[in-house]
Amino acid sequence: MKTTRAEAHLTSRKARGWALVLIDVINDMAFPGGRSLVKTALPAAKHIALLKARALKKKVPVIYVNDNFGMWQSDFRRQVEHCQRKSAPGASIVRLLTPGDHDYFVLKPKHSGFYSTTLHVLLVHLGVTRLVLTGFAANLCVLYTANDAYMRDYKIVVPPDCVASEKRSDTRLALEHMKRFLKAELVPGEKVEFSSRRGRRASI
Repeated sequence: MKTTRAEAHLTSRKARGWALVLIDVINDMAFPGGRSLVKTALPAAKHIALLKARALKKKVPVIYVNDNFGMWQSDFRRQVEHCQRKSAPGASIVRLLTPGDHDYFVLKPKHSGFYSTTLHVLLVHLGVTRLVLTGFAANLCVLYTANDAYMRDYKIVVPPDCVASEKRSDTRLALEHMKRFLKAELVPGEKVEFSSRRGRRASI
């Protein structure tokens, strides 16, 4: 039986066991504290963009896990368009991290990417056992997603330069929590190796 291009593409991805997860990077930042978050998130977004390019080159699945912001009648593509408008404080970040045709996406109603979503089903389908978590905010949606990933026995990698909160001190506390209690590996984005070899733990 002939293998289709889509099946071959999926098989190559399943063999990796990795996924790169971008949490709430598609965000207009039009909320109290949003402009403060943009200042810390923009440098992180640049590192995420570089990490995403490396992931795609190695055929690692890239999954956007994004809040629906209460827009129950919208879809992900419409949210991207909405957040890219010139008046949106977060437009520069969205332009850096605009999803491509081969990226996956999951819309979530609450903080965790796993709560009432299909994320776990998708990860099982892709054969993923290890997650690289990136995005915003480190002390909220990234932390809650990491917590639920840990309870589902996923191995967790969090690049400290690929996450951000409104306050740098909040990011630091969240990273310390994920390292201590969720056994997360804290590895700079450029040091993440999408292979079966265990990554070096980075200090925070």
